[in-house]
Parts: sequence; C-alpha cells; structure tokens
Amino acid sequence: MAPIATSREEFDEIPAVVGIFSAFGLVFTVSLFAWICCQRKSSKSNKTPPYKFVHVLKGVDIYPENLNSKKKFGGDDKHEVKNKPAVPKNSLHLDLEKRDLNGNFPKTNLKAGTISEPENGTSKLFPEGEKETVSPDSLKSSTSLTLEDKQEKLGTLYFSLEYNFEKKAFMVNIKEARGLPAMDEQSMTSDPYIKMTILPEKKHKVKTRVLRKTLDPAFDETFTFYGIPYTQIQELTLHFTILSFDRFSRDDTIGEVLIPLSGIELSDGKMLMNREIIKRNSSGRGELLISLCYQSTTNTLTVVVLKARHLPKSDVSALSDPYVKVNLYHAKKRISKKKTHVKKCTPNAVFNELFVFDIPCEGLEDISVEFLVLDSERGSQNETIGRLVLGASAEGTGGEHWKEICDFPRRQIAKWHMLCDG
Repeated sequence: MAPIATSREEFDEIPAVVGIFSAFGLVFTVSLFAWICCQRKSSKSNKTPPYKFVHVLKGVDIYPENLNSKKKFGGDDKHEVKNKPAVPKNSLHLDLEKRDLNGNFPKTNLKAGTISEPENGTSKLFPEGEKETVSPDSLKSSTSLTLEDKQEKLGTLYFSLEYNFEKKAFMVNIKEARGLPAMDEQSMTSDPYIKMTILPEKKHKVKTRVLRKTLDPAFDETFTFYGIPYTQIQELTLHFTILSFDRFSRDDTIGEVLIPLSGIELSDGKMLMNREIIKRNSSGRGELLISLCYQSTTNTLTVVVLKARHLPKSDVSALSDPYVKVNLYHAKKRISKKKTHVKKCTPNAVFNELFVFDIPCEGLEDISVEFLVLDSERGSQNETIGRLVLGASAEGTGGEHWKEICDFPRRQIAKWHMLCDG
C-alpha cells in the first residue's frame, strides 16, 4: 500500500508544477509583446510621416500648413520641410490658410485704413514687410462716383498677389469688395462670397466663406498654390465670380472680374490691386429645343428635352459639360423634379430624354415647367448656364408654346427657346 500512496502524492503535485510553468510562460509572453510594441513605436517616431490631406479636390491637394501643434498631422515644421518630397512642376498644390479643421475661417474685422486701394485699373507694389496704410478719406474722394455711375456699377474688388520663390508658391489674397448691389429686395442687402478660378486649368477652383447681410464684405482670405514656376505665372489668368448666397433658391450672380497675369511683375514683393466688377454676360446663353404634350384624358404632361445649341463656355477657355434639370411647379410650389444625363465638353448637346409628370389639378392654368441648363462640376457647386420657364404666365415663346399645348391636347409640339440668365 505504501507505493500506491507515494504515486498518488506525485500525481497531486503535477497540477502545481503545470501552473507554475504556465505563469512563467504568460509573464514571458506579455513581456515579449510589450518589448515588440516599444520597438515598433520607437522606430515609427524616428520617421517623419507625410502630410495627410484634409481634402482632395480634382487634381488639387490641400495642405493644413498653418495648423497649431495640437492639430498638426505629425512632425514639426522645419523637419517636415526638409524631408518633404519635391512637388512635380506640372501639379498644383493648394493651401487654404486660416481655416480650422472643419473648413471654417475665423472671423476677422479689418480696421479702417489697413488696405491700400490704388486708383481704378492700376496696381501698386509693396516690398515685403512694408505696412499697407492709406487714409480712408482719400479713398472716398478717389472712388467718388456720380449717381448715374453708381446705378451702373456693381462694386469694386480688392485683392493682392504675391510669389514665394523659395516654395514656388503663388499667393492670392482676396481682401474685400465694396459697393456691391443689394440682391435681396426685402432686406436690401446681400450675402456675398467669391469663387476664384485659375485659368486655363478649369479644375483649380476655390471660394471664400459667405458673409451675411453686407454690401462691403471684408474676406481677407489667402489661397496659396504650390508648384507653379514663376515663368508660368505670365500664362495664367485669374477669374473671380462674385455671388450672393440664397438659402431657398439658386445663388445670385452679382458679377465677375477677369485678371490676365501677363505683364504683371511679382519679383519685387506683394502687389495690391483693385478692379471694377462687371456684369456677367447674360446675352448668348444658348437655345433649348423642348417638346411638350398634354394628355387631358390621363391628366399627364409629357416633356421631352431634345437638344441644346450655342451654349456658352463656362469659363473663358473651357467648354461646358451641360445637363438639364426639369422642375414642375403647381401654384409656385415645386412638386416634381427630373434631370437629364451630362454631355461632356460640348456647346451643342443632344439629350433626347423623355419625362412624364402627373398633373395634380384639372387643366394647366396653375402649372409651369422650369428648365435649368447647368454645367456639371465635380467637387464644386454646379453653375447655371441658362434658364427657361414655360407656363400660362410666361412671356415670349414660353407662353406661346404653353398656349398651343393647351389648345391642342394629345399633340406633341416642339419649339426652340432662347435661354435667359439663370
């Protein structure tokens, strides 16, 4: 019996030994894992991570270069500049200064006399570091207009241009606009903002924030474009479009400013400029071929968008990518909407697309159809090329076409219509 007792005691000791070895194994595994993690962390800290893009537009990279240390995407400024890969000459990199992580800008109030306003059509050069001061009284006297001129004027845009040779960066600062017309008839004010395009490359577009209820907006926003050789500046053109934001409808176009950079010398420092805002050309918006048919038995309206011709260029150098948006209104309330496919790079588009609308009332007295010809823009708001309204109260060919389909139901009637400014 003694040997049996001894074997039982040895058997009872086995779980204790296994437990001890398991504990040592667990401690070793955890220590090894912690050591590996520390090694990986130290190796990563020795490398400078590349910039992360806040957003990517069509061919434009936006760098958050002015973020503080808490918001920066790794590394300090000096170390990143040394290790940053060279930017290809053919690519444009865009830096939107003074934005926070949500894309908003801090509110800035410009003091009187901080912006120099040269006489109309002239430019003035300022060396780096020189303060820009001028008497407000002299500005008022130099820009005084007669009552007749003020009625025709759409205001003045003030901006500055600068080139950084070290970074190959072209900087445009949109300072302010003065004397804008009131686009809201009720409040007699506007909600202006500015869109800027560098031509001939249509895809490079930026815009300022919207400033509420003002006719003299002070933006003070700088847009920096990297990777542009100084020799290429002379070939570029700046296109500013001044608009007024509308919450419930399409934004109103106030006017535009076109600045060819040929002959402008930026080697001596910052150049402050101002230009009168001119009215956007509303003539020659093009034509639209529409076919309509009213079915009185089923109380439906068939709309066929056939063709568009002679559409203008969306920018000075680029053809539009047009499509048509069709809105059905009942007593001035939109009740249905449709749209065609986009036709690429053409002033003469063929759509041939049919839409059927159910009419909520007997007859077409309170019905109207709106056609919006728009330019498709990837990554930004689509711009309106032209507009057409057909209905009982419409003027010109729009009213005539509507009367014909009412007089001759079940007959498909097609007509060309001139587009008006959207």
